[in-house]
Amino acid sequence: MSVLNIRKYPEKILMKKARSVDTIDDDLQQLIDSMVETMHAAPGVGLAAPQVGVPKRLAVIDTAVGDSESELLVIINPVIIQKEGDIEFEEGCLSIPEYTTKIHRAERVLVSALDREGRPVELHGEGLLSIALQHEIDHLDGILILDRTSPIKREFFKKRFRKSRKLSK
Repeated sequence: MSVLNIRKYPEKILMKKARSVDTIDDDLQQLIDSMVETMHAAPGVGLAAPQVGVPKRLAVIDTAVGDSESELLVIINPVIIQKEGDIEFEEGCLSIPEYTTKIHRAERVLVSALDREGRPVELHGEGLLSIALQHEIDHLDGILILDRTSPIKREFFKKRFRKSRKLSK
């Protein structure tokens, strides 16, 4: 296991749809373990494979906060099959450091996926788990939280981002 480099906006891999995982082998298990270590070290509640430069439909999620026990989920080839309700939540992203914005998401989701052993699972997400599932599946579809904001907020962010890059050079 090792802590992996988290890709940052505007790297192109973050904007591309990831490929399905066809084989669950030792290499994938090592990637999963490294992603979990990277997510916890960041710290974050979720991490998708494209965020570490791997264009595969794989994500890890752990919504445990503080001293609570780990609630680690590994989802392979996840698909949202049902959405209910509406919630607005202040979201951040490990690939867009120091940026948060309010995003509207479904309050509850039902997700179909494979677990790390390749067994089919259905996950019922509510609250933070619902948001994390939707956020990570967005990453697998090449969608960032910026894409979920208004055009005005997005342009404001991009202008500020370009200005900060000029200042750091």
